[in-house]
Amino acid sequence: MPRQPTLSVASNRNQGADHPATDLSRFRVGGYRAGPLWKVVLWYPINYYLFDTPIPWPSRLKVGILRLFGADIGKGVVIKPNVRIKNPWRLRMGNHSWIGESVWIDNMEDVVIGCHVNLSQGVILLTGNHDYTQSNFAFRLAKITLEDGVWIGARSVVCPGVTCRSHAVLSVNSVASKPLEPWTVYAGNPAVPVRPRVMSA
Repeated sequence: MPRQPTLSVASNRNQGADHPATDLSRFRVGGYRAGPLWKVVLWYPINYYLFDTPIPWPSRLKVGILRLFGADIGKGVVIKPNVRIKNPWRLRMGNHSWIGESVWIDNMEDVVIGCHVNLSQGVILLTGNHDYTQSNFAFRLAKITLEDGVWIGARSVVCPGVTCRSHAVLSVNSVASKPLEPWTVYAGNPAVPVRPRVMSA
């Protein structure tokens, strides 16, 4: 039997012999379950053909399907093409909120979106991560909350456990790894406050 090729590239200059290294062979999902197996299996093709597609299916149709799968969705919600939603039964959305093109809602944990919230193109809401301090790369999951009037700019990322308070703004290509204060504009990676949000009628 031919030998399987192996490749190991390592530098241990900053690591003592007593420090454990990452061992992905020990990774386990543990007690995490996305939901009932039948629901997960049924959702995958529906998500692919009706949501994660360039075909502009009507928002009303997509909202109705999300509700059938257990999502709590308000009125007047707009969902653009090429959207990925991992677990609709872990999604709550208020009235008149928008999900832009190519948004990825990776909701292994709950995602709560208020009213009049705008998720621009390519936004990622990331509720799952890994614990880099553990050699088995264990899951770290935490809820994301976007309060009323929040705007998440194009290609920005909201990390697990983050709450974006009322009318906060996360600018283009920024990463929110900590809570955003209300009525404040944030930018950068990691996102920092840059100015207050001032609105006119």
